[in-house]
This record gives sequence, structure tokens and C-alpha cells, in this order.
Amino acid sequence: MQADPRPAVPHAPLSAHLQARLKDWAAELGFADAAVSRVALDDDAAHLRRWLDAGRHGSMAYMARDPALRSEPERLQPGTVTVISARMSYWPQAADTQANLADGDRAYISRYALGRDYHKLMRARLKQLAGRLQAEIAPHGFRVFADSAPSLEKALARNAGLGWIGKNTLLLNRSAGSFFFLGEIFTDLPLHADAGATPSNHCGSCSACIDLCPTAAIVAPYQLDARRCISYLTIENRDAIPLELRAPIGNRVFGCDDCQLVCPWNRYATMSTEADFKPRHGLDTAQLIELFAWNEQQWLHNTEGMALRRAGYRGWLRNLAVALGNAPASAATRAALSARSDESDPMVREHIEWALQQQAIKSA
Repeated sequence: MQADPRPAVPHAPLSAHLQARLKDWAAELGFADAAVSRVALDDDAAHLRRWLDAGRHGSMAYMARDPALRSEPERLQPGTVTVISARMSYWPQAADTQANLADGDRAYISRYALGRDYHKLMRARLKQLAGRLQAEIAPHGFRVFADSAPSLEKALARNAGLGWIGKNTLLLNRSAGSFFFLGEIFTDLPLHADAGATPSNHCGSCSACIDLCPTAAIVAPYQLDARRCISYLTIENRDAIPLELRAPIGNRVFGCDDCQLVCPWNRYATMSTEADFKPRHGLDTAQLIELFAWNEQQWLHNTEGMALRRAGYRGWLRNLAVALGNAPASAATRAALSARSDESDPMVREHIEWALQQQAIKSA
């Protein structure tokens, strides 16, 4: 928590002019937009409780820990009366996405994870923005978040007018699609909620994200079962991937962008200018065999400062084994799998055995 050491003073609501300047300051820091949110989240809290009661969070036990905390900003940062939501585009300058997905010998890594981990970058920029508010407007107590605390960030961003929550459960913006990160400043400054907040839902009758999802994880409009989601299976999940979901994963070894790639609104997505989001180590064109050959030290070195660390090395090998099992049959792929068939980790070894069986079936 960052708090000004001077005694707290009452704040008058800020003028529309000053709040407009907030967007300019945010733009100077690389944010695509920033706006002030209402903190009324009762309906969203109820939606979260229904989701948890249905067990759709899978093994993410932290999601069920004090769920009310997510809908009460003042509990995360005492004194909070306003939330400033910001978004930052991350679509990287990378090799063609569809060509990558179509090439079964190449690894597909979710576009957000090709470069530097966004959490630290976003928090640092949000602290700078909060500091600018302090210098230009008034001292204030604040705390910044970027997917780093139990908050309903999509609902807050919606309330700020940054978009609507789509059928794929992601925040969508008419002029920018969904390829952006979200972050928040919880503050005791009594800013007015932005005029025109809570935009209309523009998904209409479109069901492209539901129809295309490889594992049918979007079980109904606005309802995601994480237990079937490739992003959950390849990142958050620490156990074996269910047999029936391995083939649909294809060559996706860390996350999945399919519900975004097919969304019509993402034709308006803008490419990020952040150098930190550019692909590292050629990961936008990397071959599965090449990545599977990394030992743990190489993996630790090559993923330093990246979101890829979230899966852990054993999860990385598990995911690559599944992708290699789904890859076109080849002697090189079978050799790569056989070379690691004596892995000490039972879970990884089981996935390698499965992959070898799939390769044998294809080559028969």
C-alpha cells in the first residue's frame, strides 16, 4: 500500500476538466484508456458465487477464498471511494497467429505471454499514474492492482465505461476488441464516475466464440467452465490433463486465444508499441521439438521475467508432450518423446507415454 505521509484532508469532487486530464496522463504512460468506475458490484458478486457453487473454478481454490472480498474494494484498500480502471494493449508484433496455429509442429503460446510478464510493468505504470494524481490534484491514499489481488477487474472496467463483458466472459471494447490488460487504482479521491459508463452489450446474436472454443469451455453465453478451458488446463492446472481434452488442445502449450481471435470486435484491435511485449527467444515461431529439448536450467533462463513461469517446468513439459502427441507423425517427434520417456515425474512421464501412443497410431 502507498499512502501519503501527510494528514488526510477532505477532498472535493474533481472537475470534469481534471478528470479528462486523467486520460491524457494515462496515455503518456502507455495506457490505451483510463476511466473512473462505480464500485457497485452486487450483481457481479452474485454471478461469482453461482460460478463457484457450480465448481467451475476447478482447482483454483484461491478463487473461493473469501469471495466477498472481490466485490468490496474498501476491504482491499481501506478508505477507497473510487476505482480508476486502465487498459493497456498487448497485441504483439509477432509472426502470423493463424499460421502458427495451423502448423502442428510449432508451439502456440498465447499472445499475451510472448514477452515480458505484464504484472510488474502494469503496476509500475499505475503507481506513476497515481503519483501524477497526487502531484497534480491532491494527496491521496491508494493501492494499485494488475491481476494481483482478488478484485472484479472486468466488472470495474465495465463500470468505468471501458467495455462490456462479452459472451466469452472477457471485456470487449468497440474500438479495441479484447487484446488488452486491465489494471486498477483504488483511491480515496472522490472522483465522479465517468459519464456514459456501463456501455451497451454489443455481442448481439453472435456465438462465434462459443462455437469455436476447442474444448467447449464456454458452456453458455457469459458462462465459462474453467475446468475445460485450455488456458486453465495449460497454466493453472497442476494435475494431469483429462484424456478427452488432450486432442482438442492441439499445439497450444500455454494459454489459448481462440475465443478472441474469432471475435468480430478484434478486427479493431491495435498493435502494442510496448517493446517489453515483443516476442522473446523466437517463441512466436518456435518448434515443439526445440522447446521440449530445454532442460530445466535452460527453461529458467529463457523464461525469466515472463508469464510462462506460471505453468512451472513440469507443466511446461506436460503441455509440450500433449502438443507433440497431437503433432503430425514423424520420426523426429517420436525420437524427441522417446528421449524423455524416463522422466522422473510420473505425471510428465504419463503424458509422454500418451503422446508416443498417439504418434504410433498416426504412423501405423
